[in-house]
Amino acid sequence: MEKVYVTYNEVHKLCQASADRILNDFRPNLMIAIGGGGYVPARILRSFLKRPSAPNIPIQAIGLSLYEQLPSSNPSNHIETPGTKVTRTQWLDLSSLEMANLVGKNILIVDEVDDTRTTLKYAVKELQKDVQTAAEKLGSDEKTRFSVFVLHNKDKTKKGHLPQDMMDDGRYLAARTVSDVWICYPWEATDIDEHDQLAATQAKY
Repeated sequence: MEKVYVTYNEVHKLCQASADRILNDFRPNLMIAIGGGGYVPARILRSFLKRPSAPNIPIQAIGLSLYEQLPSSNPSNHIETPGTKVTRTQWLDLSSLEMANLVGKNILIVDEVDDTRTTLKYAVKELQKDVQTAAEKLGSDEKTRFSVFVLHNKDKTKKGHLPQDMMDDGRYLAARTVSDVWICYPWEATDIDEHDQLAATQAKY
């Protein structure tokens, strides 16, 4: 599979280009970053979503694992492939005030790439369920709205599907849609200079 190298500068600019749409249409009160790829975009986005005299938008984190590493005779050429089962590696504390604080909010879920959509489907579905449980405990009928932002959407048939009302309302935004390539993000690099050199010499994707 063709590899595409994305630099920190490109990530920064993709977030910047998407910020007005997110701020005006999604109006998030809170972001939930899916680790580990969603951490950096969420933090960059927060700077662009900051409004004068308003506090920074809080960022919470969840960890989900879908990719699995396949063995290779050359460790430097290991291959990762999408798995079939989503595993929670980190989640919100359902017994604390964290969940109560989500009720009635506009929540932006941030990840780096929408590949098979399996991870995003799981995140949205489980967060909706947990927030509904929290709302019932509080006796609240406030509506919680979820939106999704990714840096890259791969133009391919998806295994997972997001709620139809989310798609109909335009609460899904990909900064860029690309072909089904293997995207190498800078936070995955062990040699950032080599990564940036590869990005500089590759054809535009």
